[in-house]
Amino acid sequence: MAKQIEASTDQEFEQVMAECRSLFAKKLADYGASWRLLRPASLTDQLLIKAKRIRSLEIKGQSLVGEGIRPEFIALINYGIVGLIQLDRGFADYVDISADDALKLYDSHAAEALALMQRKNHDYDEAWRLMRVSSYTDFILTKIERVKEIEDNRGCTIVSEGIASNYMDIINYAVFGAIKLAQ
Repeated sequence: MAKQIEASTDQEFEQVMAECRSLFAKKLADYGASWRLLRPASLTDQLLIKAKRIRSLEIKGQSLVGEGIRPEFIALINYGIVGLIQLDRGFADYVDISADDALKLYDSHAAEALALMQRKNHDYDEAWRLMRVSSYTDFILTKIERVKEIEDNRGCTIVSEGIASNYMDIINYAVFGAIKLAQ
């Protein structure tokens, strides 16, 4: 039974990531890699806006602009991957990579997120399935607040994980939210 659940989680994770990649590729076709201009704090604020909107919709129970919660989880996944790319490459003053190169970087970080989820899912034994979607939102907001603190401390931590680890957790919680909201 555990093997069947693991396979299902892997498949669900990969399906959500394929959906995210497809949207990312379409936006690359429309805008190029314009996100390369985002400095770390601006990217963190973009993640914050998306997560705060999810919480707002969860509390209010309705959207006046017509988009629901799941698209915001998808955006968090894509911006989380953009964040990982920006951490590796730094921000730029102009678009300095092609769409193909951006997709290769995207795929690399998406694979890292899947591998992390698999390791954690093994250790936590599918605990994410027992959680409420609103808890994912709260954990994402907590991770964003941690990133802000680390940024304000110029990247220095004493015992805590760095920004990349927090981005990976944001991606994984957002994937879990997207999975649950698709069911």
